[in-house]
Amino acid sequence: MTPTRRTVLLTGAATATTALLPLPSVPAAADAPMASGTLPAATPPLASYWFPDSLPSGEPGAGITWRSLRDWSADDDPDLAFNASTVPLAPRFTPAPVNGTARAGQARIQSLVSFGPTSGNPSQGSATADTYALTHWAYLDELVFWGGSAGEGLILAPNAPIVDAAHRHGVRVLGNVFLPPVAYGGQLRWTRDLVRTDADGHHPLAERLVAVAAAYGFDGWFVNAETGGGDAALGAAMLGFVTELKARAAARGQRVTWYDAMTVNGSVSWQGTLNSSNEAFFETADDMFVDFRWSASSLASSGQLAERLGRDRYELWAGVDVESSGWNRSVNWDAIVPSDAPHVTSLGFYRPEWTRNHLPAGHTPADFHAADDRFWTGRSLDPAHPDTTDPWRAPALSVADRSTVTSVPFASTFNTGHGLRWYEEGRVASDAPWNHLGLQDRLPSRRWVVRTDGQRPAVAFDFADAWRGGSSVLVSGTLTAPVTLDLYATRLPLRGGTVVELTYRDDGGAATGVELAVATAEPAAGAAPPYTYLPVRHHRRAAGGWRTATVRLPGHSGTVHALGVRLTAADGSPLVWRLGGLAVRHGDRPAARPKPPTGLRITAASGGDLRFAWRPARGQVRQYALHRVLPDGTRRFLGGTCQHAFFVPGLAPAEGERRARFEVRTVGEVYTTSSPAHVTHTW
Repeated sequence: MTPTRRTVLLTGAATATTALLPLPSVPAAADAPMASGTLPAATPPLASYWFPDSLPSGEPGAGITWRSLRDWSADDDPDLAFNASTVPLAPRFTPAPVNGTARAGQARIQSLVSFGPTSGNPSQGSATADTYALTHWAYLDELVFWGGSAGEGLILAPNAPIVDAAHRHGVRVLGNVFLPPVAYGGQLRWTRDLVRTDADGHHPLAERLVAVAAAYGFDGWFVNAETGGGDAALGAAMLGFVTELKARAAARGQRVTWYDAMTVNGSVSWQGTLNSSNEAFFETADDMFVDFRWSASSLASSGQLAERLGRDRYELWAGVDVESSGWNRSVNWDAIVPSDAPHVTSLGFYRPEWTRNHLPAGHTPADFHAADDRFWTGRSLDPAHPDTTDPWRAPALSVADRSTVTSVPFASTFNTGHGLRWYEEGRVASDAPWNHLGLQDRLPSRRWVVRTDGQRPAVAFDFADAWRGGSSVLVSGTLTAPVTLDLYATRLPLRGGTVVELTYRDDGGAATGVELAVATAEPAAGAAPPYTYLPVRHHRRAAGGWRTATVRLPGHSGTVHALGVRLTAADGSPLVWRLGGLAVRHGDRPAARPKPPTGLRITAASGGDLRFAWRPARGQVRQYALHRVLPDGTRRFLGGTCQHAFFVPGLAPAEGERRARFEVRTVGEVYTTSSPAHVTHTW
C-alpha cells in the first residue's frame, strides 16, 4: 500500500548512529599503514535531523537519535564532511520552448519529495539501485527535502548527493521545518521553541537554520507550521521569526518558503488561497505553497492579490497532491496553467516520487524511468510532440525546460545516479547495485525528442550496459528513415579547435550511420534546431565493442545552441544503438589529467566498516573515485562522491591479506582521472 501523506512522516528507521569526536585534518603518510586499534568506531554517516530545542519525553525508538538544533555547531558535527554539498548552484538559461504550449517566464515548479525516512537516511547513497533517482530537473525551480516526524525529528537537512545533483542542473534545494498537527504527535512547545527570542530580541534558531544551510551547502528552508492551538501572540512571534529568518537567509543567498497552514492569529487553518490570514507571511517570505484546498477562483484572486502587494504571482505554488495516484490524479489544470491564457500561479507537486512508490515489487531502474518520463513528459513520451488529449497535463506541456550546459569543457556519460553495476571504460568495475545521486551527470532536458519522417524508435536510459557509471542511452526499433535524437540545448562558446567526442556502440543487425547534429542558431519556439550534420568516423575501439570518435566543429567563433545525433540505416533495418558518452572540449589534444587528492587517511574503523577522508584536489574536480587494490593487482570500485570523505561498509580481507590497499583518484570534468592517492588498512 502506498504510504499516505502523513504515514511516511511517522516512519522510523533501523539504523543507529553514535556521535564521533571531530577528527583533526592532519594527513596520514600516503602509504602509511593505519593501526585499526587506534581509530574510533566507524558508524555510517546519516542525513541530519533535529528538534528545535526540547526533546520528546521517554526514549527514542531503535535507530533514532534525538538532537536539539539549538545545540548544533558545525565544529561538532561528526558527519558534516559527508553531508556538505560541494557543487555550486549552476546558472541556467531557457532555450526556445520545444513545443507550442510550454511557456517561459510564467509558471514554475516546486516539488516536495521524501527521498527516504527521517532517521537512518544514508548520507551518500546505498547498495541498491531501487531509489527515487530524479532526473527531470529541467522543469523544476525548487526542491524541498520533505520529511520529519514527532518521533524522530522535525527539521531536516537534505543530504549532499541530492543537493549536488540539483545544483548541477541549476535547481535550488530547501531543507524542511515541519511542526506536525497535534493528531500526528505535534506539540505546541516545539513551535514556541522555534520562535523563542533571546535577551536582545533576536531569534537564535533563525540564525542556526541559516548556519546549517550555509555549512551543508543547500539553499534555504521550507517552513511548515501545522501544530494547532496557537493564539495571536504566537502568530506574531512566528511572523517575527520568519522575518528574521528571511533577512538572515537573504544575506547568505538563501531562500524561505512559507506553507499555507498557520495564520497570523496563530491558529492552523489551511486557506487554499492568499488572503488577509496569511499575506503577512507571504510578504515576509520569498514565496508560499498554497494548500491543496484551492479552487479556480481562489487561485485567480491569489494571483491578483500578490500583484497588488507588488509581488510576482508566480511566487505562489498551487499544491497538487500526487502521492497516492500520480498522473491519475484529476486536476483542474486550467485553474493553474491554462492553455489559452497566461498561467495563473506556479505549481507545487507534493510527493512526485509516486512514480517509484507505486511500482510493483521487483521493478527495475528502467521501469522507474519509464514511469517518471510519463509523469514529467506526458503520454507521448516526446515533449516535441505532446499528446494534448492526455488528461494528465505533464509539466513539459506547460513549462519551458531549462539547461545549464553553458561552458566548455562539458561531458556526460548519461549516468542517472543509480545502477545495477558500475562500469569504467566499458568494463564492469563492480557488480554490486548502487545509488548515489551526486554522481549523476547533467542529463538531456528534453526526453526524448525524436525527429524522423519514418517510424519512431524507442529511446530510454538503459542499465544493461554502460560506458561509465550505471547507464547509457539505448535507441531501439526499426529504422524506416533517418532519425535525429535531440540531446542537449546548449550555450557553448565555439573557438578554433573545439571538438566533440562521442562514445557509442552499435548492436544492430546492420551497420548504422552516425552523424553529430550541431546547431549554431536558436530555432523558433516549437521548431527543430537548425542542425548541421557532421560525419562521425571511428577513431578507436575499447572494451565491449564501444567506439570513441572525435568530431572537430567548424568555425572559430559563435555559439553551439544544440547537440544531437542522427542515425541512418537501410530501410527496415533493426536498430540497437547505445550512446555511452559525449564530451565537448577545446583543442585536439586529450584533456589534461586532474591533480590527485592529498592527505588520504582512514579516520574510523569497525571491522570491515571504514571512514575515509582526504583534502580536496587543486583545480577542476567533478568527483572522486575510491577503489580497492586486491592482492592480485586487480582494482575493484568501492564508490564515488563529490565530498572529501566516504564511508565503505562490510569489507573483508582477501585470502592471506594482512593489509588492504585503497586508492582515491580525482575525476575531471571530461572524465580524465588523476594519479592515485594510496592508503592501507591493517586487518
